[in-house]
Amino acid sequence: MRDVSEIRMTTTPDPLGPPCPPPPTSALIGEVQVILAEKRTSLAVLRTGIAVFVLPLSVLSVLITTSKYYTISQVLPFLLPLLILCGLLVILGAYLVARAILKLRHYDRMIGMLKRKHGQLKEFVD
Repeated sequence: MRDVSEIRMTTTPDPLGPPCPPPPTSALIGEVQVILAEKRTSLAVLRTGIAVFVLPLSVLSVLITTSKYYTISQVLPFLLPLLILCGLLVILGAYLVARAILKLRHYDRMIGMLKRKHGQLKEFVD
């Protein structure tokens, strides 16, 4: 009688082709979901920054349109603080837009790194 260790098992090729890669683990999917949630938050900050940036432009367009009804020397005490506020809003809007764009690029790089590290994510995340 032959010993069990002497019996060689032969493998037959799988008729369905190579096996599918294992599905991503729930921790990996959770990590991608957190990054995508942060990306949505950055998009909301971008939208807010654009709105804050555009507000002074609309105020200034109203001031320019109605400029024939007043003289600048008479309304200077009101106009100067308004222009300062508009300038601050432009700076705030530009800061929010720039920060959101930088964060969006950072999150895209993080997702790309995860896709390179874990190949099975490529079919789930663009």
